[in-house]
Amino acid sequence: MSGFAAQAPSGVVMIRPHHFTPNPETAADNVFQSADGFRTRGEIAEAAFDEVTRMAGRLREAGVTVHLFEDETTATPDSVFPNNWFSTHAGGHVAIYPMFNPSRRRERRSDVIEMLKQRYRVQDVIDYSGLEPDHVFLEGTGAMVFDHIGRIAYAARSNRTNEVALERFCTHFNFEPMLFEAADANGAKIYHTNVIMCVGTEIALVGLDTIVGEARRAEIRARLEETGRIVVPLSHAQIGEFAGNALELRGSTGRFLAISSRAAASLTPVQRESIEAVTPLLALDVPTVELAGGSVRCMLAGIHLAARSGAAASFA
Repeated sequence: MSGFAAQAPSGVVMIRPHHFTPNPETAADNVFQSADGFRTRGEIAEAAFDEVTRMAGRLREAGVTVHLFEDETTATPDSVFPNNWFSTHAGGHVAIYPMFNPSRRRERRSDVIEMLKQRYRVQDVIDYSGLEPDHVFLEGTGAMVFDHIGRIAYAARSNRTNEVALERFCTHFNFEPMLFEAADANGAKIYHTNVIMCVGTEIALVGLDTIVGEARRAEIRARLEETGRIVVPLSHAQIGEFAGNALELRGSTGRFLAISSRAAASLTPVQRESIEAVTPLLALDVPTVELAGGSVRCMLAGIHLAARSGAAASFA
């Protein structure tokens, strides 16, 4: 598989929540969450449903295969973020992850895994969720940001990113772990790596100032540049606007960077020029979903699997 295809998937899984609400259980270590004191709970849920619907539609218009699943329960407030509980990898490999918060463990769905097996070439499924009773957690592509081409897994240590689980995953899936400490401007630990880092085929958006320690910060930047990426540093303020929470996808006319409208608005003209020199931006409006502390990247579980012949049509 070429690097062009390896880093930017052309298919994604999305979950459309019918009862979305920011999860009070996850608020303790997710400083990106926020409250909405103006709308009712029902209005917030309806708005999130509409945002997911519109986002899925725009991605399909761009030529991305979107497998859209419904979540009609009230027991999974963060189900809109499926990238945390599973990931897919070239060669037909799927991983299922141990989740930190009990409410998030209910998000795992056998129908999603069965769809992948039916429509894509899946060779094996490795389930790490048995680590949960040992309080060992690794929340998928929230915890890890992958360089699929260079086989590197960047990971900020947190309650949701355990070093033992990271090493085990990297051994199984043939990634080099790059573990580091990261904190926001107030010293609060970053809960997920994918809010501070996006690695595309030719570019990387990184909140370098969040990485603790000048030496480690320089190492991470050098590693990204060694693999040929243009590094676009993001400020603490831009990280707070979800500018790091983007995902490169491949559509009918080539690669593009899916990012929220809020995040795109925070970019400077120079940053935007650097990004658009190698890949166009697709800005998506998801302000209600962002109340839960995640943005566009968190809403997308990329599919890095070979499609079975004639089987990758959109799933609704």
